Amino acid sequence: MKKKRVRRKANGKPRNQKKEWMEFLKNERVHFIFGVLLAFIGIFMLLAIISFFFTGAADQSAVLNKSFWELIRDKTLEVQNWTGVGGAFIAEYMVNGWFGIFSVIVPLFIMYLGMRLMDVSNLSFFKTLLSSALILIGGSIASAFVLGKLFPTSHINWGGVHGNRIEAFLESSIGWPGLLLLIVLCIVIIVVIFKKNSMYKMQETIIKGKSTFGNNPKEESFPEDEDAASEEEYSPEDAREKEPSFLQRLLKKTKAVFAHSPDKKIPEDEPQDESSFLPEKEEITPFAKEFEQKRRNMDNFEVIVPKDEEPVLEPESPEPMDETGSVEEDASLSSNPDDEPMEDYDPKKDLSSFRFPTMDLLKTYQTQNREVDMKEQNENKDKIIRTLRNYGIEITSIKATVGPTITLYEIVPQAGVRISRIRNLEDDIALSLSALGIRIIAPIPGKGTVGIEVPNKDPQIVSMQSVISSKKFQECTYDLPVALGKTITNDVFIFDLTKMPHLLVAGATGQGKSVGLNAIITSLLYKKHPSEMKMVLIDPKMVEFNIYSTIERHYLAKLPDAEKAIITDVSKVTQTLNSLTKEMDDRYELLMKAHVRTIKEYNDKFIKRRLNPKNGHRYLPYIVVVIDEFGDLIMTAGKEIEMPIARIAQKARAVGIHMVIATQRPTTNIITGTIKANFPARIAFRVTSQIDSRTILDMNGANQLIGRGDMLFSQGSNLIRIQCAFVDTPEVEEISQYIGQQQGYESAFALPEVDLPDGEEKVGSVDLNERDTLFDEAARLIVVHQQGSTSLIQRKFSIGYNRAGRLMDQLEAAGIVGPVQGSKPREVYISDEYSLEKLLDSLQ
Repeated sequence: MKKKRVRRKANGKPRNQKKEWMEFLKNERVHFIFGVLLAFIGIFMLLAIISFFFTGAADQSAVLNKSFWELIRDKTLEVQNWTGVGGAFIAEYMVNGWFGIFSVIVPLFIMYLGMRLMDVSNLSFFKTLLSSALILIGGSIASAFVLGKLFPTSHINWGGVHGNRIEAFLESSIGWPGLLLLIVLCIVIIVVIFKKNSMYKMQETIIKGKSTFGNNPKEESFPEDEDAASEEEYSPEDAREKEPSFLQRLLKKTKAVFAHSPDKKIPEDEPQDESSFLPEKEEITPFAKEFEQKRRNMDNFEVIVPKDEEPVLEPESPEPMDETGSVEEDASLSSNPDDEPMEDYDPKKDLSSFRFPTMDLLKTYQTQNREVDMKEQNENKDKIIRTLRNYGIEITSIKATVGPTITLYEIVPQAGVRISRIRNLEDDIALSLSALGIRIIAPIPGKGTVGIEVPNKDPQIVSMQSVISSKKFQECTYDLPVALGKTITNDVFIFDLTKMPHLLVAGATGQGKSVGLNAIITSLLYKKHPSEMKMVLIDPKMVEFNIYSTIERHYLAKLPDAEKAIITDVSKVTQTLNSLTKEMDDRYELLMKAHVRTIKEYNDKFIKRRLNPKNGHRYLPYIVVVIDEFGDLIMTAGKEIEMPIARIAQKARAVGIHMVIATQRPTTNIITGTIKANFPARIAFRVTSQIDSRTILDMNGANQLIGRGDMLFSQGSNLIRIQCAFVDTPEVEEISQYIGQQQGYESAFALPEVDLPDGEEKVGSVDLNERDTLFDEAARLIVVHQQGSTSLIQRKFSIGYNRAGRLMDQLEAAGIVGPVQGSKPREVYISDEYSLEKLLDSLQ
């Protein structure tokens, strides 16, 4: 027996382990950690369900009929839910598979359990559990009964599987009146559970309409059999001042858990003075604790009197103290000026005195206020009706909308008339009206009418001043606002270049293409500060954009080693476009480090000083690339130009780089499929043939314009006819001089340097010690003909283009010919053969 007792003592270890586990589970720190864990799980589930209401339709095809582990392992799967694949799976099965939209009660209840474990919630567990169950069950049935019938085609199963089945069963058994009464019954039960008033007061509220049906602070704080202050002396405002808030309780509880011994629990409402941390002399029963707490609450009451009688006396809140008795300082509540947050970064601070161009720099024209010629409109109406009637087409109504250069006549044909018959009468109507050319829109999108656009005999000039000074442009909040002109209805047409995100401009020579580019640039200069936008201007013609050279230190961007900001050399164009692609890649890396998706989000973070410049972060201005005579660049450089443009057009939208490309030759070898696919927004001025119109717009119409700024704007399938605002060269010069005379940056915005691809060398790196065997003969040929042409070397020596190009680079390095000048031959620096022979002897 003695051995058995020893064995029992030896076997007492499991009992000690069990006791240790029980003590561990009762530990206050463990409760707090588990509470935090449950609260975060509830928050995650709540975010997943909220996101499901907006993104569930896009994610259903990816989530349905798949298990959770299949979704997690599929790395190629992309979902729109804020909480990822796991959140999309949870939300789909909780909402559509369980209790519908009232499934949000589940994460809310989990969050309540977490707060209860953290001891920061005063709600009764039984009441919360019972009311949550009633809301969950009754709410799913009510959602299936009401919302399921109102929105049957939504991606949300409003009542879930539970609500739909129970609702169908109840509706078939007790009918919709019984189901409605059942829902009201659930609501009444929930109200009775939560309200603390007596049933007598509730009846009095319902019958007599008195406002006693609410929570009484006096009854919440004290038992009914205690003597307390009357309702007049104890107001709900006083109760809110005395009762600590949720954040205060959470802060106190966190300090109690991590700053003090876990075996000692601090009452929530007890002032934290030094005596509260001293060891207790005798054990206090729970009833005695409750009584002492209520007594202290009564002692802390202060009666607040009106200000005109006595100053308000408020009890001093005890300061939190650590175990040594010293006062702790809460960093979040500190009023030290050194701890104040820094001011937001101001990108305009360097040029804070910058003034935008004024309206008096733009011209006004007398034709802007010209009255409508009603005689002309009535004559055109009669001619249109007469022409259609001659071909057996009757109309029920006709209406005219007069624009600056075009009048739109909207007709409603009689029932049974084929629209194609009206469309085929385009030339006949133009003949009867003696017009330059008409355009028939059959039918007008979104209307039940057929449109006939007829040019006015006396067209108006739409000035840039009338567009810029309009209220619509002045009050617009676009990131890159562009004002093009006015529509047929005389409305100012404005679009955001960041939404396009790139623009293709095409049209025949002399139809207003250059004026349109100046209008785009001018509207940007009137709206964007130099710190917010930079421009890269590429002008192979060398004369179009030269007037903007004075704003180099304000708005222009260039390569670090470039002499001029206006790029005219084809070789510099290639380097600049490659530099822009590098800038694009660098910006994407910054966005990735900042965990944002767009330049707008990145700049907002940087302005709020949430990104450290020491880590490479910087403010990113928008970059607008404007290329004129794109056709000449393609014919000169070909793929070297097209490939970086395609890369920028495909990717650069999110990092704020946008392109405007213009050409006067809208042919398929210039506007290729790659360019068209990445430039959805297009502007078409007048062209000479339907083929060119189809190349630009993928439809007819540009060949029927009247010129002089008349254009079609296309974004998608809709065409908008606009009269481009006219801005003359002297106006642009005055605007540029006005900006250039102001203080600017030290230099133009520097684009990053680009390393040339493998196999390409700079001219300065050519080794003349390894000259080609034909070097001397090629040099004599160039000097004799005084023409630095690669094709000349090819023809005379019957060699390939690559070898001829290397020879030309060696001749340039030797100082015999000059650099590339676009499509023109290189300049020859040696004038005679005698000087050439002396140069060749020095190279030996």
